[in-house]
Amino acid sequence: MIEIRYVQLDDKKFWYGLDRHLPDNEFEKKVRDKQGYVLLEDNIPIGLLRFNLFWDNIPFCTMLFIDWKCQRKGFGKILMEYWEEDMKSKGYDMVLTSTQVDEEAQHFYRKLGYKDCGGIIIDIPKHKQPMEMFLVKII
Repeated sequence: MIEIRYVQLDDKKFWYGLDRHLPDNEFEKKVRDKQGYVLLEDNIPIGLLRFNLFWDNIPFCTMLFIDWKCQRKGFGKILMEYWEEDMKSKGYDMVLTSTQVDEEAQHFYRKLGYKDCGGIIIDIPKHKQPMEMFLVKII
């Protein structure tokens, strides 16, 4: 059985097992502001999604991760569609996400109807990474 719910403080250990990029104070904000979800299969957490508001008014998925052993089984699609519906129910009509150009996730997002809409290149030595591409979808 699949369940998706907002992230809770009790999810912290699970969350940081998959998402090592989020500072502690930001995790607490995700809980407080309901800007994160946990996907459970048979009451076991296996995936997460976190987002914020780009320009303070466009939902922007900043992390989607399904436990490695559960990937390629449709859970990512289920979680993205759940988030999109939740955002639509709150009155939003567009969502954004991003991924590095050297990651396979771009193909996943395109299959879900996302379209490329730009990118940024960060070449500052301490923060250098491949181009971050942005994708958009009307919901």
